[in-house]
Amino acid sequence: MRSVALTGNVASGKSTVAGVWRTMGVPVVDADTLAREVVRQGTPGLAEVVAAFGEEVLAPDGTLDREALRARVFTDADARQRLEAILHPRIWEARARWMRRREAEGARLVVAEIPLLFETGREQDFDEVVMVDASTEVRLRRLVGERGMDPEEARRVMASQMDPAAKVVRAQHVIANDGSIEELRREAVRCLGALQRSAGIEPLRMDLHLHTEGSFDCLSPPEAVLARALERGVGRIAVTDHNRLHVAVRMAEAHPGRVIPGEEVKTAEGVDVIGLYLREEIPRGTPAAETVRRIREQGGIPYLPHPYASGKGGGGRLAEELAPLCDVVEVFNGRLHSMRLQERAEALAARHRKLPGAGSDAHTLLEVARTYVEVPEHANTAAALRYALLAARVHGRMSSHLVHLASTWAKVRKRLPGAPDGSDAGAARMV
Repeated sequence: MRSVALTGNVASGKSTVAGVWRTMGVPVVDADTLAREVVRQGTPGLAEVVAAFGEEVLAPDGTLDREALRARVFTDADARQRLEAILHPRIWEARARWMRRREAEGARLVVAEIPLLFETGREQDFDEVVMVDASTEVRLRRLVGERGMDPEEARRVMASQMDPAAKVVRAQHVIANDGSIEELRREAVRCLGALQRSAGIEPLRMDLHLHTEGSFDCLSPPEAVLARALERGVGRIAVTDHNRLHVAVRMAEAHPGRVIPGEEVKTAEGVDVIGLYLREEIPRGTPAAETVRRIREQGGIPYLPHPYASGKGGGGRLAEELAPLCDVVEVFNGRLHSMRLQERAEALAARHRKLPGAGSDAHTLLEVARTYVEVPEHANTAAALRYALLAARVHGRMSSHLVHLASTWAKVRKRLPGAPDGSDAGAARMV
Protein backbone atom coordinates (compact mmCIF):
# COMPACT_ATOMS: atom_id res chain seq x y z
CA MET A 1 0.00 0.00 0.00
CA ARG A 2 1.35 3.41 -0.99
CA SER A 3 0.78 6.23 1.48
CA VAL A 4 0.50 9.87 0.47
CA ALA A 5 0.44 13.00 2.61
CA LEU A 6 -1.54 15.93 1.24
CA THR A 7 -0.59 19.28 2.72
CA GLY A 8 -0.73 23.00 2.10
CA ASN A 9 -1.05 26.28 3.97
CA VAL A 10 -4.39 27.82 4.87
CA ALA A 11 -6.62 28.65 1.85
CA SER A 12 -4.28 26.86 -0.54
CA GLY A 13 -7.02 24.52 -1.78
CA LYS A 14 -5.86 21.22 -0.27
CA SER A 15 -9.36 20.38 0.98
CA THR A 16 -10.72 20.77 -2.54
CA VAL A 17 -8.06 18.39 -3.84
CA ALA A 18 -8.90 15.93 -1.06
CA GLY A 19 -12.57 16.18 -1.98
CA VAL A 20 -11.86 15.39 -5.63
CA TRP A 21 -9.82 12.34 -4.71
CA ARG A 22 -12.37 11.15 -2.17
CA THR A 23 -15.15 11.43 -4.76
CA MET A 24 -13.05 9.40 -7.18
CA GLY A 25 -12.90 6.60 -4.64
CA VAL A 26 -9.50 7.16 -3.02
CA PRO A 27 -9.44 6.53 0.75
CA VAL A 28 -8.72 9.96 2.27
CA VAL A 29 -8.59 10.89 5.94
CA ASP A 30 -8.26 14.47 7.16
CA ALA A 31 -6.61 15.78 10.29
CA ASP A 32 -9.69 17.70 11.40
CA THR A 33 -11.83 14.55 11.44
CA LEU A 34 -9.21 12.74 13.49
CA ALA A 35 -8.84 15.73 15.82
CA ARG A 36 -12.57 15.55 16.54
CA GLU A 37 -12.37 11.81 17.06
CA VAL A 38 -9.68 11.96 19.74
CA VAL A 39 -11.60 14.50 21.83
CA ARG A 40 -15.05 12.95 21.58
CA GLN A 41 -17.11 13.03 24.74
CA GLY A 42 -15.84 10.44 27.20
CA THR A 43 -12.37 10.04 25.63
CA PRO A 44 -9.09 10.37 27.53
CA GLY A 45 -8.13 13.10 25.06
CA LEU A 46 -11.04 15.31 26.08
CA ALA A 47 -10.36 14.68 29.75
CA GLU A 48 -6.76 15.80 29.33
CA VAL A 49 -7.77 18.93 27.41
CA VAL A 50 -10.21 19.89 30.19
CA ALA A 51 -7.56 19.25 32.82
CA ALA A 52 -5.16 21.55 30.95
CA PHE A 53 -7.56 24.37 30.04
CA GLY A 54 -10.47 24.16 32.44
CA GLU A 55 -14.21 23.50 32.26
CA GLU A 56 -14.77 26.68 30.24
CA VAL A 57 -13.70 24.85 27.06
CA LEU A 58 -16.73 22.56 27.39
CA ALA A 59 -20.10 23.22 25.77
CA PRO A 60 -23.26 22.87 27.91
CA ASP A 61 -23.78 19.32 26.59
CA GLY A 62 -20.33 18.24 27.75
CA THR A 63 -18.70 18.18 24.34
CA LEU A 64 -15.66 20.24 23.44
CA ASP A 65 -16.39 23.86 22.59
CA ARG A 66 -13.91 24.14 19.75
CA GLU A 67 -14.44 27.86 19.24
CA ALA A 68 -13.75 28.59 22.92
CA LEU A 69 -10.62 26.45 22.81
CA ARG A 70 -9.44 28.07 19.59
CA ALA A 71 -9.87 31.53 21.10
CA ARG A 72 -7.91 30.41 24.13
CA VAL A 73 -4.85 29.18 22.23
CA PHE A 74 -4.83 31.41 19.15
CA THR A 75 -2.81 34.26 20.66
CA ASP A 76 -1.01 32.19 23.30
CA ALA A 77 1.92 30.23 21.89
CA ASP A 78 2.49 28.31 25.12
CA ALA A 79 -1.15 27.27 25.31
CA ARG A 80 -1.08 26.17 21.68
CA GLN A 81 1.99 24.03 22.33
CA ARG A 82 0.30 22.40 25.35
CA LEU A 83 -2.74 21.60 23.23
CA GLU A 84 -0.63 20.18 20.41
CA ALA A 85 1.27 18.01 22.90
CA ILE A 86 -2.06 16.50 23.96
CA LEU A 87 -3.63 16.12 20.52
CA HIS A 88 -0.85 15.34 18.05
CA PRO A 89 0.25 11.94 19.47
CA ARG A 90 -3.37 10.83 19.64
CA ILE A 91 -4.11 12.06 16.12
CA TRP A 92 -1.08 10.23 14.71
CA GLU A 93 -2.10 7.02 16.44
CA ALA A 94 -5.67 7.37 15.13
CA ARG A 95 -4.27 7.95 11.64
CA ALA A 96 -2.06 4.86 11.94
CA ARG A 97 -5.10 2.77 12.93
CA TRP A 98 -7.06 4.14 9.99
CA MET A 99 -4.25 3.28 7.57
CA ARG A 100 -3.93 -0.25 8.97
CA ARG A 101 -7.65 -0.76 8.38
CA ARG A 102 -7.36 0.44 4.78
CA GLU A 103 -4.41 -1.87 4.18
CA ALA A 104 -6.40 -4.81 5.58
CA GLU A 105 -9.18 -3.91 3.14
CA GLY A 106 -6.75 -4.15 0.24
CA ALA A 107 -6.33 -0.46 -0.56
CA ARG A 108 -3.33 0.18 -2.80
CA LEU A 109 -3.22 3.96 -2.34
CA VAL A 110 -4.30 6.00 0.69
CA VAL A 111 -4.12 9.72 1.40
CA ALA A 112 -3.86 11.65 4.67
CA GLU A 113 -4.66 15.36 4.57
CA ILE A 114 -2.28 16.99 7.06
CA PRO A 115 -1.99 20.80 7.20
CA LEU A 116 0.95 20.77 9.65
CA LEU A 117 2.92 17.93 8.04
CA PHE A 118 6.25 19.74 7.79
CA GLU A 119 5.73 21.67 11.01
CA THR A 120 5.49 18.38 12.90
CA GLY A 121 8.39 16.81 10.98
CA ARG A 122 6.39 13.74 9.97
CA GLU A 123 6.84 13.82 6.19
CA GLN A 124 9.12 10.76 6.37
CA ASP A 125 6.16 8.69 7.54
CA PHE A 126 4.77 8.75 3.98
CA ASP A 127 5.90 7.44 0.61
CA GLU A 128 5.06 10.69 -1.19
CA VAL A 129 4.05 14.22 -0.29
CA VAL A 130 1.71 16.42 -2.33
CA MET A 131 1.84 20.14 -1.63
CA VAL A 132 -0.98 22.43 -2.76
CA ASP A 133 0.38 25.94 -3.13
CA ALA A 134 -1.04 29.37 -3.85
CA SER A 135 0.42 32.84 -3.67
CA THR A 136 0.08 34.96 -0.55
CA GLU A 137 -2.15 37.41 -2.38
CA VAL A 138 -4.51 34.72 -3.61
CA ARG A 139 -4.78 33.05 -0.20
CA LEU A 140 -5.44 36.37 1.52
CA ARG A 141 -8.17 37.15 -1.00
CA ARG A 142 -9.81 33.77 -0.36
CA LEU A 143 -9.72 34.16 3.42
CA VAL A 144 -11.27 37.61 3.26
CA GLY A 145 -13.66 37.16 0.33
CA GLU A 146 -14.75 33.54 0.77
CA ARG A 147 -14.41 32.96 4.52
CA GLY A 148 -15.30 36.47 5.68
CA MET A 149 -12.19 36.97 7.79
CA ASP A 150 -10.89 40.38 8.76
CA PRO A 151 -7.79 41.16 6.64
CA GLU A 152 -5.56 41.64 9.68
CA GLU A 153 -6.76 38.42 11.26
CA ALA A 154 -6.19 36.60 7.97
CA ARG A 155 -2.63 37.90 7.80
CA ARG A 156 -1.97 36.75 11.37
CA VAL A 157 -3.24 33.27 10.57
CA MET A 158 -1.07 33.07 7.47
CA ALA A 159 2.00 34.39 9.29
CA SER A 160 1.63 31.75 12.00
CA GLN A 161 2.31 28.99 9.49
CA MET A 162 5.59 27.81 7.99
CA ASP A 163 6.73 29.57 4.81
CA PRO A 164 5.13 27.63 1.93
CA ALA A 165 8.24 28.10 -0.22
CA ALA A 166 10.16 25.95 2.26
CA LYS A 167 7.52 23.24 1.92
CA VAL A 168 7.42 23.24 -1.86
CA VAL A 169 11.05 22.17 -2.19
CA ARG A 170 10.44 19.22 0.15
CA ALA A 171 7.36 17.84 -1.61
CA GLN A 172 7.47 15.29 -4.42
CA HIS A 173 4.41 16.79 -6.13
CA VAL A 174 3.25 20.41 -6.19
CA ILE A 175 -0.20 21.50 -7.33
CA ALA A 176 -0.31 25.22 -8.12
CA ASN A 177 -3.63 26.84 -7.27
CA ASP A 178 -3.60 30.46 -8.32
CA GLY A 179 -6.30 29.92 -10.95
CA SER A 180 -9.90 28.75 -11.12
CA ILE A 181 -11.55 25.89 -9.28
CA GLU A 182 -11.84 24.04 -12.61
CA GLU A 183 -8.10 24.30 -13.13
CA LEU A 184 -7.44 23.04 -9.60
CA ARG A 185 -9.70 20.02 -10.10
CA ARG A 186 -7.99 19.20 -13.39
CA GLU A 187 -4.56 19.35 -11.76
CA ALA A 188 -5.83 17.23 -8.85
CA VAL A 189 -6.92 14.50 -11.25
CA ARG A 190 -3.65 14.64 -13.17
CA CYS A 191 -1.68 14.39 -9.93
CA LEU A 192 -3.78 11.44 -8.84
CA GLY A 193 -2.86 9.68 -12.06
CA ALA A 194 0.82 10.12 -11.23
CA LEU A 195 0.29 8.84 -7.69
CA GLN A 196 -1.56 5.80 -8.99
CA ARG A 197 1.29 4.99 -11.36
CA SER A 198 3.70 5.13 -8.40
CA ALA A 199 1.42 2.67 -6.61
CA GLY A 200 1.38 0.32 -9.59
CA ILE A 201 -2.24 1.15 -10.44
CA GLU A 202 -2.76 1.14 -14.20
CA PRO A 203 -4.92 3.79 -15.91
CA LEU A 204 -8.49 2.71 -16.58
CA ARG A 205 -9.63 2.32 -20.17
CA MET A 206 -13.34 2.82 -20.89
CA ASP A 207 -15.47 2.35 -23.98
CA LEU A 208 -18.25 4.84 -23.29
CA HIS A 209 -20.60 3.98 -26.16
CA LEU A 210 -21.47 0.49 -27.36
CA HIS A 211 -24.42 -1.79 -27.99
CA THR A 212 -25.69 -5.25 -27.15
CA GLU A 213 -28.61 -7.39 -28.27
CA GLY A 214 -30.78 -4.95 -26.31
CA SER A 215 -30.56 -2.67 -29.37
CA PHE A 216 -32.80 -3.23 -32.39
CA ASP A 217 -29.76 -3.40 -34.69
CA CYS A 218 -27.34 -5.54 -32.66
CA LEU A 219 -27.07 -9.27 -31.88
CA SER A 220 -24.10 -9.23 -29.51
CA PRO A 221 -24.70 -11.01 -26.17
CA PRO A 222 -23.88 -8.55 -23.38
CA GLU A 223 -21.64 -10.94 -21.44
CA ALA A 224 -19.65 -11.58 -24.61
CA VAL A 225 -19.34 -7.82 -25.15
CA LEU A 226 -17.86 -7.33 -21.70
CA ALA A 227 -15.56 -10.31 -22.10
CA ARG A 228 -14.25 -8.92 -25.41
CA ALA A 229 -13.62 -5.52 -23.82
CA LEU A 230 -11.67 -7.08 -20.96
CA GLU A 231 -9.62 -9.16 -23.41
CA ARG A 232 -8.61 -5.92 -25.09
CA GLY A 233 -7.59 -4.19 -21.88
CA VAL A 234 -10.71 -2.05 -21.49
CA GLY A 235 -11.83 -2.39 -17.89
CA ARG A 236 -15.18 -0.59 -17.98
CA ILE A 237 -17.86 -0.22 -20.62
CA ALA A 238 -21.01 1.85 -20.97
CA VAL A 239 -23.86 -0.23 -22.36
CA THR A 240 -25.91 2.30 -24.33
CA ASP A 241 -28.55 0.39 -26.25
CA HIS A 242 -30.95 2.26 -28.49
CA ASN A 243 -33.99 3.41 -26.50
CA ARG A 244 -33.68 0.47 -24.10
CA LEU A 245 -32.15 0.23 -20.62
CA HIS A 246 -32.97 -3.26 -19.35
CA VAL A 247 -29.78 -4.98 -20.53
CA ALA A 248 -27.57 -2.17 -19.24
CA VAL A 249 -29.18 -2.24 -15.79
CA ARG A 250 -28.91 -6.02 -15.57
CA MET A 251 -25.25 -5.94 -16.58
CA ALA A 252 -24.44 -3.13 -14.14
CA GLU A 253 -25.99 -5.15 -11.32
CA ALA A 254 -24.03 -8.25 -12.29
CA HIS A 255 -20.75 -6.37 -12.84
CA PRO A 256 -20.89 -3.26 -10.63
CA GLY A 257 -17.30 -2.19 -11.23
CA ARG A 258 -17.25 -2.97 -14.93
CA VAL A 259 -20.46 -1.62 -16.45
CA ILE A 260 -22.07 1.81 -16.66
CA PRO A 261 -25.83 1.59 -17.30
CA GLY A 262 -26.80 3.87 -20.15
CA GLU A 263 -29.25 4.47 -22.96
CA GLU A 264 -28.96 6.09 -26.38
CA VAL A 265 -32.21 7.97 -26.86
CA LYS A 266 -33.53 8.87 -30.29
CA THR A 267 -35.04 12.25 -29.51
CA ALA A 268 -38.05 13.91 -31.08
CA GLU A 269 -35.71 15.94 -33.25
CA GLY A 270 -34.11 12.76 -34.63
CA VAL A 271 -30.78 13.41 -32.88
CA ASP A 272 -29.32 10.90 -30.44
CA VAL A 273 -28.52 11.78 -26.82
CA ILE A 274 -26.92 9.30 -24.42
CA GLY A 275 -27.61 9.15 -20.71
CA LEU A 276 -24.99 7.47 -18.52
CA TYR A 277 -25.76 6.14 -15.02
CA LEU A 278 -29.49 5.86 -15.64
CA ARG A 279 -31.99 3.93 -13.53
CA GLU A 280 -35.14 4.48 -15.57
CA GLU A 281 -35.64 4.22 -19.32
CA ILE A 282 -36.31 7.43 -21.24
CA PRO A 283 -38.86 6.90 -24.05
CA ARG A 284 -37.86 7.26 -27.68
CA GLY A 285 -39.21 10.50 -29.14
CA THR A 286 -38.64 12.57 -26.01
CA PRO A 287 -37.50 16.09 -27.02
CA ALA A 288 -33.74 16.54 -26.73
CA ALA A 289 -33.78 19.20 -24.01
CA GLU A 290 -36.32 17.14 -22.06
CA THR A 291 -34.10 14.07 -22.46
CA VAL A 292 -31.17 15.94 -20.96
CA ARG A 293 -33.37 17.13 -18.09
CA ARG A 294 -34.54 13.58 -17.36
CA ILE A 295 -30.98 12.30 -17.40
CA ARG A 296 -29.97 14.90 -14.83
CA GLU A 297 -33.02 14.16 -12.68
CA GLN A 298 -31.72 10.59 -12.37
CA GLY A 299 -28.27 11.83 -11.34
CA GLY A 300 -26.90 10.76 -14.71
CA ILE A 301 -24.51 12.27 -17.20
CA PRO A 302 -25.86 13.77 -20.45
CA TYR A 303 -23.50 12.67 -23.23
CA LEU A 304 -23.71 13.99 -26.80
CA PRO A 305 -22.61 11.27 -29.24
CA HIS A 306 -21.35 11.73 -32.82
CA PRO A 307 -22.69 15.32 -33.01
CA TYR A 308 -21.85 15.77 -36.72
CA ALA A 309 -22.85 12.35 -38.04
CA SER A 310 -25.52 12.39 -40.70
CA GLY A 311 -28.85 11.01 -39.55
CA LYS A 312 -28.20 9.98 -35.95
CA GLY A 313 -26.28 13.17 -35.24
CA GLY A 314 -28.42 15.38 -37.41
CA GLY A 315 -25.36 16.39 -39.40
CA GLY A 316 -24.53 18.87 -36.68
CA ARG A 317 -27.94 20.53 -36.92
CA LEU A 318 -28.33 20.75 -33.12
CA ALA A 319 -24.69 20.48 -32.11
CA GLU A 320 -24.34 24.07 -30.91
CA GLU A 321 -27.68 23.88 -29.11
CA LEU A 322 -27.11 20.56 -27.33
CA ALA A 323 -23.42 20.79 -26.47
CA PRO A 324 -23.98 23.43 -23.75
CA LEU A 325 -26.67 21.23 -22.18
CA CYS A 326 -24.50 18.10 -21.97
CA ASP A 327 -21.56 17.29 -19.72
CA VAL A 328 -19.67 15.20 -22.27
CA VAL A 329 -19.19 15.52 -26.01
CA GLU A 330 -18.05 12.46 -27.93
CA VAL A 331 -14.87 13.53 -29.72
CA PHE A 332 -14.19 10.17 -31.36
CA ASN A 333 -16.71 7.61 -32.55
CA GLY A 334 -15.46 4.31 -33.95
CA ARG A 335 -18.30 4.05 -36.48
CA LEU A 336 -17.65 7.37 -38.13
CA HIS A 337 -15.41 7.10 -41.16
CA SER A 338 -14.32 10.71 -41.48
CA MET A 339 -11.55 12.32 -39.48
CA ARG A 340 -13.05 15.67 -40.39
CA LEU A 341 -16.20 14.83 -38.42
CA GLN A 342 -14.12 13.63 -35.46
CA GLU A 343 -12.12 16.86 -35.52
CA ARG A 344 -15.28 18.96 -35.67
CA ALA A 345 -16.60 17.15 -32.60
CA GLU A 346 -13.32 17.76 -30.77
CA ALA A 347 -13.53 21.46 -31.63
CA LEU A 348 -17.13 21.54 -30.39
CA ALA A 349 -16.12 20.09 -27.04
CA ALA A 350 -13.26 22.56 -26.70
CA ARG A 351 -15.42 25.52 -27.70
CA HIS A 352 -17.99 24.75 -25.03
CA ARG A 353 -15.43 23.51 -22.49
CA LYS A 354 -17.03 20.09 -22.29
CA LEU A 355 -15.50 16.83 -21.14
CA PRO A 356 -14.26 14.57 -23.95
CA GLY A 357 -15.88 11.19 -24.49
CA ALA A 358 -15.11 8.37 -26.90
CA GLY A 359 -16.67 5.07 -27.78
CA SER A 360 -16.51 2.32 -30.36
CA ASP A 361 -20.29 2.54 -30.95
CA ALA A 362 -19.84 -1.20 -31.40
CA HIS A 363 -22.71 -3.24 -32.79
CA THR A 364 -20.53 -6.31 -33.31
CA LEU A 365 -17.97 -8.03 -31.11
CA LEU A 366 -15.20 -7.18 -33.57
CA GLU A 367 -15.68 -3.46 -32.90
CA VAL A 368 -15.76 -3.56 -29.10
CA ALA A 369 -13.05 -1.49 -27.39
CA ARG A 370 -11.40 -0.34 -30.60
CA THR A 371 -12.04 3.19 -29.31
CA TYR A 372 -11.72 4.18 -25.66
CA VAL A 373 -10.74 6.89 -23.19
CA GLU A 374 -7.89 6.35 -20.75
CA VAL A 375 -8.29 7.98 -17.34
CA PRO A 376 -7.09 7.54 -13.74
CA GLU A 377 -8.70 4.64 -11.89
CA HIS A 378 -11.87 5.81 -10.14
CA ALA A 379 -15.11 4.68 -8.53
CA ASN A 380 -17.90 3.71 -10.90
CA THR A 381 -20.12 6.72 -10.20
CA ALA A 382 -21.26 9.70 -12.23
CA ALA A 383 -19.44 12.19 -10.01
CA ALA A 384 -16.19 10.24 -10.20
CA LEU A 385 -16.41 9.90 -13.98
CA ARG A 386 -16.86 13.64 -14.39
CA TYR A 387 -13.62 14.21 -12.52
CA ALA A 388 -11.76 11.38 -14.26
CA LEU A 389 -12.57 12.75 -17.72
CA LEU A 390 -10.71 15.95 -16.83
CA ALA A 391 -7.55 13.96 -17.52
CA ALA A 392 -8.89 11.81 -20.36
CA ARG A 393 -6.69 10.61 -23.20
CA VAL A 394 -8.64 9.50 -26.25
CA HIS A 395 -7.58 6.49 -28.31
CA GLY A 396 -9.58 5.89 -31.46
CA ARG A 397 -9.66 3.48 -34.39
CA MET A 398 -12.31 3.76 -37.05
CA SER A 399 -14.07 0.54 -37.96
CA SER A 400 -14.53 -0.81 -41.47
CA HIS A 401 -17.55 0.28 -43.48
CA LEU A 402 -18.53 -3.41 -43.52
CA VAL A 403 -19.71 -3.26 -39.90
CA HIS A 404 -22.87 -1.55 -41.11
CA LEU A 405 -23.79 -4.73 -43.00
CA ALA A 406 -23.84 -6.54 -39.66
CA SER A 407 -26.21 -3.92 -38.28
CA THR A 408 -28.49 -4.35 -41.28
CA TRP A 409 -28.52 -8.12 -40.79
CA ALA A 410 -29.29 -7.61 -37.10
CA LYS A 411 -32.35 -5.53 -38.00
CA VAL A 412 -33.59 -8.29 -40.29
CA ARG A 413 -32.86 -11.01 -37.74
CA LYS A 414 -34.76 -9.12 -35.04
CA ARG A 415 -37.90 -9.32 -37.19
CA LEU A 416 -37.72 -13.10 -37.47
CA PRO A 417 -39.31 -15.50 -34.97
CA GLY A 418 -37.23 -16.09 -31.84
CA ALA A 419 -35.30 -12.86 -32.24
CA PRO A 420 -33.11 -11.96 -29.23
CA ASP A 421 -33.99 -8.81 -27.30
CA GLY A 422 -31.53 -9.10 -24.45
CA SER A 423 -33.88 -10.97 -22.14
CA ASP A 424 -32.08 -14.26 -22.84
CA ALA A 425 -28.40 -13.74 -23.59
CA GLY A 426 -27.88 -17.42 -24.33
CA ALA A 427 -30.36 -17.34 -27.19
CA ALA A 428 -28.52 -14.60 -29.06
CA ARG A 429 -26.28 -15.22 -32.02
CA MET A 430 -22.75 -13.83 -31.82
CA VAL A 431 -21.69 -11.43 -34.57
